[in-house]
Amino acid sequence: MMTTSEPPLGLPLPTLRTMIRVYSSADVHRALAWPALVKALAEGFVRGAEVPVRHAHSVSAQDTLLLMPAWDDQLLITKVVTVIPGAPSTVEATVMVMDRATGRPLAVMDGEALTLRRTAATSALAAQHLCADRVQTLLVVGTGRLAAWMARAHVALRPELTRVLIWGRRLQAAQALAAELAREGLPAEPASELATAVRASRLITCATTATEPLVRGEWLAPGTHLDLVGGFRPDMREADDQAVARSRIVLDTHAGAGSEAGDVVQPMRKGIITEAAIVGELAQLLRGQCQGRREPEDITLFKSVGTALEDLAAARLVLQS
Repeated sequence: MMTTSEPPLGLPLPTLRTMIRVYSSADVHRALAWPALVKALAEGFVRGAEVPVRHAHSVSAQDTLLLMPAWDDQLLITKVVTVIPGAPSTVEATVMVMDRATGRPLAVMDGEALTLRRTAATSALAAQHLCADRVQTLLVVGTGRLAAWMARAHVALRPELTRVLIWGRRLQAAQALAAELAREGLPAEPASELATAVRASRLITCATTATEPLVRGEWLAPGTHLDLVGGFRPDMREADDQAVARSRIVLDTHAGAGSEAGDVVQPMRKGIITEAAIVGELAQLLRGQCQGRREPEDITLFKSVGTALEDLAAARLVLQS
């Protein structure tokens, strides 16, 4: 346990007492370089933290307030998320960081930038341990705000990728995103047919708000790794029952994905899979307490809904920048 005479992260005590640092979106993106962020997340999952189940409050029939706290012996953070469909920006997020020993506020950070980065980096971290070696083609399913960051993170961590396919319900949106990524130097191109793109890819990441399955198990080639990050409610699906049943499943957390993700909850309720299909959590995988991929032909699946542990690890790295 830290004392008030030992401020966290090596910062001078007078700074902690007199100054609250505000980190903009640009500050957060600049601080969270992919290799350093993935390393910080891995250390955070292995070390662990106190992460209560997120609080969801109905502000009105349509509007929601989410509170996501986490803490360890140095820092205490809370991410505050508002979901207001009628607002110009439907989702807004802010991360507040406090000194665990004293409760003093240290920083306020742009929550959207931090969430985009840590979500994509967590998937890239899981893929390091679940994906087959020397994968050449990545498929990104979705064209929304998160999709571009999923592509950036996977390419940054897997330099062997020579092709990035982008599929969306609207081909024009896929073309626009592929062009944006190509301008950044990524080998991106649009995909017109989802089934063809799935069959051609061994690393697939889905970042959509779909409520009906998009990726079908019959399309998955042996050795594929499937990364599902879009669905965060029991009524949301990105992969069908056959895809889930064919996979060795790792969750970001049982408490989150195991109870909130439709890609897991729905097939389990129907008896398509049992608890035995879930080989473990990401923390257990990183600690060597469970085995993800056993054979080259295994199909693996990582399902995440996000955890404040990731926000804690990312916020710590921002403070150290």
